[in-house]
Amino acid sequence: MSLFKKSDRPGQAMNKGESPKPYIERVAPAAAISGGEVSILGSGFTENGRTRPLVRFGDQPGSVLLSSPNRLVVRVPEGVSSGNLTVDTGSAISAPAAIAVGRLIGENLHPVANPAVDAAGNVFTTFSGSRGQKVPVSVFKIDRKRTLHPFLNDLMNPTGLAFDRDGLLYVSSRAEGTVYQVTPSGQRSVFAEGMGVATGLAFDQDQNLYVGDRTGTIFKINRDRQIFVFATLEPSVAAYHLAFGPGGYLYVTGPTTSSFDHVIRISHAGEVSSFYRGLGRPQGLAFDIENNLYVAASLAGRRGVVRLTPEARAELFVSGNNIVGVAFLRPGSMILATNNALAELPVGIEGKPLLV
Repeated sequence: MSLFKKSDRPGQAMNKGESPKPYIERVAPAAAISGGEVSILGSGFTENGRTRPLVRFGDQPGSVLLSSPNRLVVRVPEGVSSGNLTVDTGSAISAPAAIAVGRLIGENLHPVANPAVDAAGNVFTTFSGSRGQKVPVSVFKIDRKRTLHPFLNDLMNPTGLAFDRDGLLYVSSRAEGTVYQVTPSGQRSVFAEGMGVATGLAFDQDQNLYVGDRTGTIFKINRDRQIFVFATLEPSVAAYHLAFGPGGYLYVTGPTTSSFDHVIRISHAGEVSSFYRGLGRPQGLAFDIENNLYVAASLAGRRGVVRLTPEARAELFVSGNNIVGVAFLRPGSMILATNNALAELPVGIEGKPLLV
């Protein structure tokens, strides 16, 4: 016996003479920020292959960029929240399909790397500025009510952010080659100097701090503040981004002039290997508790956040433009940093704890 009534079958008309009802099989990817492009796969999207349907995100129309009977490509409009989308052919409307859309939580910013999240769930990000530019507020704090507050002033070109186990924030200055240590009240002091063009930061489980000098060096600073050269890499045109993953390996991205860049994996002994090659302009990265890696990058020309499984299988997980950083926020949200804003995206995924 059929599981569908005649009127419920995808692409079937409800009554003789009626147009087929559009049917959404899936949305790929099923998460996006405003301006991102998603594919809608299914059937019955156009009548006789000539008409262009209307796609609504809730009650807001999206821009249909490509239209065929079985596939649509649609740009997510501004101001949309997570919910459902539908396809309207003019004579019939599809059943709704779920899509997660990021909610803006901070704007008029200038992040260039991952945001950082403290133990209380506050989010920290930067106004980095162009090289040598001095701005009134260097680091902002977004509290749990999603209110934006100035946090740190007069720090030149803040780039990487990371928290240690004691709740102290570390900020790299790519202009000065300095890493600053900042208390919860915003008092800062120099933690390390001479870091070249200091960009990405990450702590290992022994509380050693790793600093990416984008000219080609990963430094290791131990708890006694002794500095070692941990690994050498190809220089980056923008920044190194660092995150520790399974087995205590350090994962590094750093966009080059190539459109087919690597995600680098470095062992405890500083041995460098390629974990994955094929991303365009890979930047900020973060792990979930299942050891999947999320990278702000493009994949096969599609921009957003790419998910890499532990076996290095890649798929576009979030669609969006100009994403430079990613972090996880409990419970189950992802914080995405673009080059001028932050958005919170409900994805139902728990991030890997950065420090245990």
